[in-house]
Amino acid sequence: MTICYFTATGNSLYAARQIGGTLLSIPQLMRQETVQIEDDAVGIVCPCFNCEMPMMVREFMRKAHIRTGYFFFIYTYGSGLGEAYAYAKLAAREAGLNLSYVNAVLMVNNFIPFYDIQEQLDTLAEKKVEKQLQKIRDDISLRVTVYFKVTVTMKAQMNMYHKKVAEPWLRKDSALSYTVNNSCTRCGICAAVCPANNISVTAEGVRFSDHCEVCYACLHHCPRGAIHMKQEAGTKRFRNEHVSLYDITEANQ
Repeated sequence: MTICYFTATGNSLYAARQIGGTLLSIPQLMRQETVQIEDDAVGIVCPCFNCEMPMMVREFMRKAHIRTGYFFFIYTYGSGLGEAYAYAKLAAREAGLNLSYVNAVLMVNNFIPFYDIQEQLDTLAEKKVEKQLQKIRDDISLRVTVYFKVTVTMKAQMNMYHKKVAEPWLRKDSALSYTVNNSCTRCGICAAVCPANNISVTAEGVRFSDHCEVCYACLHHCPRGAIHMKQEAGTKRFRNEHVSLYDITEANQ
């Protein structure tokens, strides 16, 4: 079994590890000229961003040549999936794949514009993450298949939501509005954790480019809390307790 994963704060990497198999980093795969993956089961584990998959994951599905008899898609999310399953099914269909199984794991919501991280951590135990992962692990082991239809109504709702909500947030130039305060030491961690190589650090300071994945890895992992966006629900940052900073940089470089 092979799992291709995208991670920013460690939730999806932890979930992928718990599900098992050979793990491949999507940011690393995207830097290859061609991607060929063949296994009895192949899956994608990634966060749900505004009820959609990350932009890079969609691009990966278009690029990769995947051959498998059992293709699965697992989201990690903090609240509200919307039509995320439908997005996975349509993306799989576009890639010439039959989506056999889709599910999601409710974890800490690290979307700092709306959610206070401390409040999320205080209620984490209620989400029973390990129980959710065990169910998914068992389903995949048994090759459980989930059937659902993407209706015309669903597609209309997806298009409306994307234009009104997702599109304004999931902008490639989002990081250009981030600010860096004087506590920055130019340590380079923000650049190291960025899956899109969107950040450079020089003697003059931190520079953001226009191909951001809006994953907030740079904001969450800055050791000085120096990077900020205009709207934040709190100052506390997050990394999954089972994942190290080294793990994140290894995954995204």
